[in-house]
Amino acid sequence: MLFNQPIPVLMHPNGIPLSSPQCRSAHHAVRDTLDVVGGKWKLVILAVLRERKYRFKELSRAIGISPSILSKELQELEMNQLVKRTVYNTTPLTVEYERTPYSNTLEEVLEAMRTWGNLHHETIVGRKRVAA
Repeated sequence: MLFNQPIPVLMHPNGIPLSSPQCRSAHHAVRDTLDVVGGKWKLVILAVLRERKYRFKELSRAIGISPSILSKELQELEMNQLVKRTVYNTTPLTVEYERTPYSNTLEEVLEAMRTWGNLHHETIVGRKRVAA
């Protein structure tokens, strides 16, 4: 009888059942992370801001993102204390964006994504990415 068989428990590679509180907690942590840095642009913005401070239009051009989308993304990054916005009283006003010290907690994530992205490019395209 197939219906009397026990349902197998799916296991994480480390031996913890996937339905355990530890796994659910890990899933929530990943969801929280994606809520803050998910989407197409946030990690790209943070990666570009690794180099130096950028003015708004300069950052928009460097990334290739529309000003309206960039504005929204920067507001969310600022709200999550990952980006600092500085307004200078010049004519016209100058606005600069830079990473906060707190954003450095994402360094391992950015580096891992860069490494994996290069590996993925090499795997799919069949050759290493040429530095621009």
